[in-house]
Amino acid sequence: MQKLFDVISDDSEFLVVNKPAGLVCHPTKTDEYSSLISRARIFLGTGSRPHLINRLDRETSGVVLIAKEDAAARAVRRLWESREVSKEYLAIVHGRVVHPTGTITTCLGKDEASLVAIKDCVRPEGLEARTDFIVERIFTNPLSPLGPVEASTVTHPLGAPAPCFSLLRVIPHSGRKHQIRIHLAHIGHSIVGDKLYGGDEDLYLALVENRLTPEQWSRLILPFHALHAAELRFEWRGQLRVFQADPEPWFTAFCSRAVLHA
Repeated sequence: MQKLFDVISDDSEFLVVNKPAGLVCHPTKTDEYSSLISRARIFLGTGSRPHLINRLDRETSGVVLIAKEDAAARAVRRLWESREVSKEYLAIVHGRVVHPTGTITTCLGKDEASLVAIKDCVRPEGLEARTDFIVERIFTNPLSPLGPVEASTVTHPLGAPAPCFSLLRVIPHSGRKHQIRIHLAHIGHSIVGDKLYGGDEDLYLALVENRLTPEQWSRLILPFHALHAAELRFEWRGQLRVFQADPEPWFTAFCSRAVLHA
């Protein structure tokens, strides 16, 4: 039987899971394993009515809260609407983020110039959005387009130094579509592997049309964009509930093979 997901917590009201990267939250196919909600129905059994309280993009991994009953779903959604839920993400981005902490507050709205219907962008007349970030580490990685090499020999074409990356802890204070991805790209540090906001949206179109070339995959570096929902935290029935999940092996491996920089 195919593995459904990693369970973080399972009680009478909530099922909390670590969604794998590459899995959509809602079905686009008839396959019962093709979405998180359909897998939750399998896990909970016949007659279950699971409600996804938070949703993650297809390629974003991490903590998803699923309510088992209508009443619990309504009550906890009110916490989201009133912004009483704290969320933390981990993101690997291109480049050295100079400031150890920062806040991005640009407004977001539809990208009317894009060929991709779901793409948003920074625009003054958009909706307010705020994202805080903390730099966890700055590093290069001993992985070249040709595969693993020793850290001491890392160079790229023409002898240039290996590119630099930053691991960030990210705290969104609003829930706009693609908010973290757009905000980080806006400050010049797009998320590694991001096919839509990484500077060439044809990578996204090529993925959808199943025509990504080996050269394009090499440019992306990682199989999915490196964004992970690491923690949810909120008050529930007088108690603080905290749910956490570790990133997937491909994410942690990229950081663990890193050469750290001051």
